[in-house]
Amino acid sequence: MRILVISDLHANWPALEAILGAQAFDRVIVVGDLVSYGPHPREVVKWVWSHATVVVRGNHDDALACGTDCRCAPTSKPLATATRAVHRELLSLEDIQFLRSLPRTATLRSSDETFFAVHASPLNHLYRYTLTPRASDEHVRRQVGGVRADYVLLGHTHLPMVRSSGRRLVVNPGSVGQPRDGDPRASFAVIENGSVTLKRVAYDVGRTVRDLHRLPVSRAIVDQLSSILRAGR
Repeated sequence: MRILVISDLHANWPALEAILGAQAFDRVIVVGDLVSYGPHPREVVKWVWSHATVVVRGNHDDALACGTDCRCAPTSKPLATATRAVHRELLSLEDIQFLRSLPRTATLRSSDETFFAVHASPLNHLYRYTLTPRASDEHVRRQVGGVRADYVLLGHTHLPMVRSSGRRLVVNPGSVGQPRDGDPRASFAVIENGSVTLKRVAYDVGRTVRDLHRLPVSRAIVDQLSSILRAGR
């Protein structure tokens, strides 16, 4: 059984498309943030709705569907606010209801293994940014210690990571649509036969940038988003 784990798609269809073209899989787990920042919310939501085995809600999904504060970094908030307003117009009522219906956590059992999915942290489902590659072992243990699962799958930081904590593996696949670790390639994880592999694939960033220019947002917003996509940070 090959499981594809993806997170933080952020309405970047060319990035998701590149992953799908590079990797065959049996099941897919999406750990949140389908929307904000990118130019393709309809394509991304439609694909996830139709193909994902498990999907949980991210803070940007919650902000769009429920009108909450995304509580992202101050430097990112203008970008999120501008694109979220456009996405709300581009998505259908059914799309928005789909985002609203997503659970904050989910569990998948496959063969002898159990997968627990959450966007940010088991103790703070939508907003905690502290489960990073540099987090101490003790902090990771405090955050995931109450989860009964073989794998704890999460996203939110846009930083790929595989950490062990007791008998659990904590896996962040990184970001599909907006990597922030200095590598602009789309990031994802594959779990197969008890092994986790973090992977990257190049995609047509220029296509995403061109489509950003077609959105009814300011040139300053587009320039900032384009810079993030090209630099991967």
